[in-house]
Amino acid sequence: MASKHSRVSYSLLVLLLLALCFVGSVHAGLKPSDCQPRCEFRCSATSHKKPCMFFCLKCCAQCLCVPPGTYGNKQACPCYNNWKTKEGGSKCP
Repeated sequence: MASKHSRVSYSLLVLLLLALCFVGSVHAGLKPSDCQPRCEFRCSATSHKKPCMFFCLKCCAQCLCVPPGTYGNKQACPCYNNWKTKEGGSKCP
């Protein structure tokens, strides 16, 4: 009985580690050279492209992450989401 319990525990541990590796690889693999195309897509729906690109590139270089989509989804990049201006607004688009 103990060996069956150990196999189940081991299997769950392996699945958890695989899931964590997958989630980490989504965001951790970004290099500064990847920021330009991701920010171009992120800023594609705004009418203020120049400031959006400036801040997106700055945030991407610092955080090595750009949230998916053209708006919102900032919870996918905690650093990007939590970087605030002096006034308390979001620095990153």
